[in-house]
Amino acid sequence: MTKRFFSASTAPAADPRIGGRTVLKGVRNDALETGRLRLLVTGAAFLLAFGVIAYRLVEVTAIDPEHRNRPVASAKDGKLRFDRADIVDRNGVVLATGLPTVSLYANPREIRDPEAAALSIARVLPDLNAADLKAKLAAEKGFVYLKRNLTPRQQYEINRLGVPGLNFEAGERRLYPQGPLAAHVIGMADLDGKGIAGIEKTFDGQLRQETGEPLALSIDVRVQHVLRTELAEAVQRFQAIGATGVVLDVRTGEILAMVSLPDFDPNQPSSMTPVAQFNRTTLGVYEMGSTFKLFTAAAALDAGIANTQTLYDAREPIKIASFQIRDYHPLHRHLTVEEIMIHSSNIGAARIALDLGTAGQKDFMKRIGMLKPTALELPEQGSPLYPTTWREINTMTIAYGHGLSVTPMHLAAGVATLVNGGIHRPVTLLKRPAGEAAPGARALSAKTSDQMRRLMRAVVETGTGGKAEAAGYRVGGKTGTAEKLGAGGGYARKALLSSFVGAFPIDEPRYVVLAMVDEPKGNKETFGYATGGWIAAPVVGRIVAQIGPMLGLAPVEAPGASAKAQQASLTTGERKVAAN
Repeated sequence: MTKRFFSASTAPAADPRIGGRTVLKGVRNDALETGRLRLLVTGAAFLLAFGVIAYRLVEVTAIDPEHRNRPVASAKDGKLRFDRADIVDRNGVVLATGLPTVSLYANPREIRDPEAAALSIARVLPDLNAADLKAKLAAEKGFVYLKRNLTPRQQYEINRLGVPGLNFEAGERRLYPQGPLAAHVIGMADLDGKGIAGIEKTFDGQLRQETGEPLALSIDVRVQHVLRTELAEAVQRFQAIGATGVVLDVRTGEILAMVSLPDFDPNQPSSMTPVAQFNRTTLGVYEMGSTFKLFTAAAALDAGIANTQTLYDAREPIKIASFQIRDYHPLHRHLTVEEIMIHSSNIGAARIALDLGTAGQKDFMKRIGMLKPTALELPEQGSPLYPTTWREINTMTIAYGHGLSVTPMHLAAGVATLVNGGIHRPVTLLKRPAGEAAPGARALSAKTSDQMRRLMRAVVETGTGGKAEAAGYRVGGKTGTAEKLGAGGGYARKALLSSFVGAFPIDEPRYVVLAMVDEPKGNKETFGYATGGWIAAPVVGRIVAQIGPMLGLAPVEAPGASAKAQQASLTTGERKVAAN
C-alpha cells in the first residue's frame, strides 16, 4: 500500500463555514462591541456629571438655608427690581432701598490647598483673618460664605487669583440713605434681606412682594430732621442721657416725625449698642408727671363735675398715711381748675380726681387709650403699667402723673384726642390718602375739647409753659417733670424726665408736638432748674417755629406779638416755670 503525504501548500481547502467571510464578520462584531462599551462608559460619565450637578443644586437650594434665602434682583418691564421694595417718606424721599452687590463664597470640597488659598484671599481682603479663612476652606461643606458685599475692585482681584472653588453670588444690600435720621422708625433688615426691626420687620412680607411698589410712610423727612436736631442739641446742652419726641397730625393720626435718642446708623449694624437700639418713644414706659393733669381736667370737665372756674382747696398738702401730696411752690389758697393747670398744682389735681372718683378716672383713661398698647405699626411696643387694684391713693397720684406708666406715643395720642374735637384715633406710620382721617371713636365732647384748648393756651400764655411760645403760632400745652424710680425703689429727686406736650395752632389744632429729655442737668441758662418748663418747652417752641412754614401753616401774628405773654410768664418768677 502506498502512503500519501500532503504539504501545507497542497492541503485540501478549508471548510467555507469557518474561514473567509466568517473571519471578517467576527472582526466587525468585535468593533461593534467595543463601540457599545465605549458609549456605555461615556454615558455613565455624563450621568455621573449630571448627578453631581443635580446634587449641587439640591444642596444649595434645599439643604443650605443660608444660600437658599439670598435676595435676588430681577428685570421686569425694563426696570431692575430687587427682592425687597423701597421705603419712602410721605413726599417720596427714599428711606430704604436695595443696592446691587456680590458676595464671595467657596466650595471647600473643590479647594485643593486651603492654606494657600486663604493667604491669597487675605492679601486681597485684609480685613479677613487668614487662619479663619483656612478653617472655613478646609471644612467638610459644599458651601460657605467668605465675605459679603464686595466692591467691584475686590471682585476683580479675587477673580484674578484663579483659585478653583471660589465663586461670586449676585444679591442685594439694604441701604439707608438717611442714615440714623429715622432709625427707630425704619428699623433694619439683616444680611439675608429679612426685616428684623421697625417697619422693615412689620412689613417684611409686603416688602418682599414682586410688585416692587415702594412703601410710603407718614414720616416727613424735613420735620424729622428738625425734631432730631433740636432734641440732640438739648441732650448736649443739658448733659442728658437721652431724649424722645413726636410730631403727630391730630386730624389723621399720622406720625410726621418720631425720634428716640441715642439712635444708630442702620447701615452699620455692628456699631449699634443696646441703649441705642432701645426705642424710647414706643417701647419705653414712663410716669409722665404733670402732663397727665390735662387728662385729669378733661375727665372732670367732660363728666360735668367741674368747670374751668370751679375752686379746689390747695392751701395745705394732702396727708395719706405717712405720705404727703404737696406742690413744688405752694400758693396756699383755693385754686380754680384753670389755675391748677397754669400753676401745675399737684394738690389741686388730686382734689379734682377725688371728685371724679376712681371708676370715672379709670374709664376716661381707657377711652383715650392709656390702658393698652397703641396700634402703631412697630414691633417695639410697650404696654402701659397701671395698678391691678386701683385704690383711692392711686387715683390721686395718677391725677398728677405718678402711678400709671405709658409710652411717650400714648401721651401724644392722648393729647391729640383732647384737642381735635374729642375723637380718639389710632396713630399710624403709614401715609393716608389726602384728606382721609383714620376711623376713630369719640372719647370726650367737642365742648370739653374746646375748653381744653383754652386751658392749654393759658398754660403757655401765663403759666409754666411760657417758653414754648413760637412767633406767629399760638401754641398751647402742658409741662411735665417726673422723678424717675431709683435703684432702691424710691424716687430719685435729681433723675428727672422733663417734658412738654403742645398743640398748634391751638385755636384750630393741626399738630401735636412732644419733647421729652431724660435726666437733664440744669445750668446757668436755666438758673439750675431741670424742669419741663425750662428744658423741654423751649425745644417745642423752636420746633414749631421751624416746621410751621414747612407744613403750609403761615404765621398769623407779627413777630413779637406774643412777647407780652412771654414777659408775663417770666415776671412771675421761677415758681411758675419750675412748679410742674
